Amino acid sequence: MKQPSLVTVDNPSDHQARQNCSALEDGQLFFFPRTPFEFPEKEQQFLLHLRRSDSHFHKNIAYRPLQDRVTGAGSLSSEDREQLHQILRSYSQRSIGFLTEFLEPYASSWKLEYASFRPFQEQGRELSTRKRNDLLHLDNFPTRPTNGDLILRFFTNINPSQPRRWIATGPFEDVVQHFKDKGAVRWPRMLSGWGSLKYSALQQGRRFGLPLTARPPYDAFMLRLHHRMKEDERFQQDCPKLHIEFPPGSSWMVFTDKVAHAALSGQYALEQTLLISRKSLLSPQQAPLRILERLSGTSPLNDLFRR
Repeated sequence: MKQPSLVTVDNPSDHQARQNCSALEDGQLFFFPRTPFEFPEKEQQFLLHLRRSDSHFHKNIAYRPLQDRVTGAGSLSSEDREQLHQILRSYSQRSIGFLTEFLEPYASSWKLEYASFRPFQEQGRELSTRKRNDLLHLDNFPTRPTNGDLILRFFTNINPSQPRRWIATGPFEDVVQHFKDKGAVRWPRMLSGWGSLKYSALQQGRRFGLPLTARPPYDAFMLRLHHRMKEDERFQQDCPKLHIEFPPGSSWMVFTDKVAHAALSGQYALEQTLLISRKSLLSPQQAPLRILERLSGTSPLNDLFRR
């Protein structure tokens, strides 16, 4: 199993969009020593100041661009809540504006997902094993299936003095094969018969507002893999790792469902998530869904769920 590589971008305007997309699809991480768009100091200071009262916050503060809504902010005053809303909206818009040019081949078909402010120190957090960010994992949306599209995350470290420390490993197919060889995960299967009817019923229930999760085979597999990776102490200890420090004021991005990663330490980060259509990839065969199909010799999604 080899380590992923890091692409350092000192001047984003020198990079070509198609080359950037190809590097991401190949499992590389992009590192920007300076955040590649304006992020006013007064906005960062507001976020750092808010964090001083732990009781205000949930795990993360999320901004939902499609609804223009902030969640998880707790009992802030109406004035602080409005300013927080404006700052997260601006961060989301600026990062999306930058990525629209930097990753232009994806922009016409991607789906806007949440932005978030992550105010807690990752090191030493008291969380259950499956919820820990400091263990190597591949991202998955437990309640929002991707149907094989890819999760792209763009991060910014606003900590004034401390880096955010990551590790990463890969490639994706080696990680999957490792856990398959151990018997820790089953290959996803096509839905047919009763399984297809059940999935359709769950989808219909969601449309009527029922709190149901309709998880197709690919997403169910990725969730199982996420859990098995975090629960395997030997894998966490022995697999080869790329160690990375993202200093204050820097940004980075990666396909977080293709590159196994962990945040070992760090506090005060923002991120914007985009769901990249697998059909917009320059090399569609590099999508995790297609890799699973090659490795397993089966189709994890049948025609009912293809888009």
